[in-house]
Amino acid sequence: MPQPNRLERRQHPRTDASLVVSYRVKELASDYDISQSKNVSQGGMLLTTNRQFGYGEFLLMTLRLPFMPDAMEVTARVVSSREIVRDLIYDTRVQFSSLDTSALTRIGAFVVEGRAASSM
Repeated sequence: MPQPNRLERRQHPRTDASLVVSYRVKELASDYDISQSKNVSQGGMLLTTNRQFGYGEFLLMTLRLPFMPDAMEVTARVVSSREIVRDLIYDTRVQFSSLDTSALTRIGAFVVEGRAASSM
């Protein structure tokens, strides 16, 4: 629940979502890892990672939305990465930096559907 005097900085509504996400540091040709998201919006997502990333690092991510057959490849910029379990689990927040119109529409529809389902 949002705190009453706290300014909401998000530009896009988000929904809780456990999506399987594969990612790698954009500059590295290999070294993909698999993770799970906690929430998603048209602007970005929160995911669990097994390492800490620096502010501004770019990740190349592949994600699949439920009931949509094609995976999406997106580039995202790390905005924060916070240790949850020492040297093991990190909450990493990313902002999408390259979404084509199709991906933007698909994520938007997914968020609307998820928010509607959670309000029932």
